[in-house]
Amino acid sequence: MIIKETERSTYLDVSKIDWEPTKYPGVDIKVLYRDASGKLTSLTRMAPGARLPRHRHVGIEQSYVLEGTLVDADGACTAGNFVHRRPGSVHDAWSPDGCVVLGIFDAPNEFLA
Repeated sequence: MIIKETERSTYLDVSKIDWEPTKYPGVDIKVLYRDASGKLTSLTRMAPGARLPRHRHVGIEQSYVLEGTLVDADGACTAGNFVHRRPGSVHDAWSPDGCVVLGIFDAPNEFLA
């Protein structure tokens, strides 16, 4: 929810933005920024055991884990830590204990499953 907007800035009250379910069970999202080119900044919440299926990162993906653990075949990113993935990288991701992740995407992911 926009709480203030000027010609230079947009301020959001993130607590008033609803979590939106995705088509993946246990995975919800709050969109904080999106533009016509496909750039996206979001919060993603994954329930314990939730999984994002195999996908390709078309652009750079940057993820800062706020709570819990985000895991893929390369390793685990825990609360307070950051991981970025290069364009063209392919993986699936899951959360054994649930997580909340701030994600910044140059372009939408291409889901392969």
